[in-house]
Amino acid sequence: MADVNRQERLSWRSTTQLIRTYTIAAVEKYKKAPFVAKLFIWMFAFANGALGSALLIAGPAATAQKLYDIAQELRKLPYGWLLLASIIAITSFPPLVGWSTTITVCGFAYGVQGWFVAAAGAIAGAAASFIVLRLVFTKRIRSWSKTNRKWTALENVIRARGLPLIILIRLSPFPPWVYANLLFASIETVSFFQFMIATFVYTPKLMIAVWIGSRLAMLSDGEQRDKMDTKTKIVNTLSIIVSIALAFAAGWVVWKLTEKEIRNTPGVSAEDDELAADALSDAADDLEAPLIRTLSPERYRDEDIESAGVALEDGVTPKHGPQSPPPRA
Repeated sequence: MADVNRQERLSWRSTTQLIRTYTIAAVEKYKKAPFVAKLFIWMFAFANGALGSALLIAGPAATAQKLYDIAQELRKLPYGWLLLASIIAITSFPPLVGWSTTITVCGFAYGVQGWFVAAAGAIAGAAASFIVLRLVFTKRIRSWSKTNRKWTALENVIRARGLPLIILIRLSPFPPWVYANLLFASIETVSFFQFMIATFVYTPKLMIAVWIGSRLAMLSDGEQRDKMDTKTKIVNTLSIIVSIALAFAAGWVVWKLTEKEIRNTPGVSAEDDELAADALSDAADDLEAPLIRTLSPERYRDEDIESAGVALEDGVTPKHGPQSPPPRA
């Protein structure tokens, strides 16, 4: 009994330590984020807070009905579809948020036909973000590629694998859509033509979010909901849950297949395969890429301190160390 209690205490302690670690990391990332990113974080938090307040005050049914009515008013507008497509295109640029939500709204307002609106906006936004980022940051991309061993390996692997690997990375859930646009713009070996082919292949995947939006609309409208029997309501709810589960499962499979393809590239050394896989993993986990990574004095200072520590451990005197005072005569 004592051993069981001890294991429970250890488990609880490790869980709280993990939560604390992730919380501190999130706070540090927020502190280092640029002003625009912080602004959108607060906007996102405000929108979710407003929705939560509406759910508490008016109730879920009334809130859902109101959202449905707004969606129908949007559908009645002559250029409502263009408005949604424009929002999708604009939110394809980082660090903007709301891209996936707007895809779901397409289904909420237009049903499964909303896929055409979502696909048009996604393709236009991807093309615009790739061109703008590639043209504006070309010099920075080249500078990064020359100095980062992992990134060079990733470019070599993509050059060897070509379009099939680019499509796999595009279909992968990591990194998400907005930062995947940045990722591809950061890789010089990815041409605009290849990027657009991969984006076209991605568009059927949008049907999942559109379908979920269309089912939510049916359940949100009181008139349609009253006409449904209990079995129909259960089927619609289960279809939403199954769609989400399938999306996660498919994303995980594609991600693992992408990693496998990268690690087994013909004509590329095993070391470069591993470095390329690490580079893609870093881009997915820490947004570590020439156009994605957060640039801040704190980060460079930490990297300088870390490299200086490694040098001292190896018995090498750092070439420059402004923190170290000169020895007295």
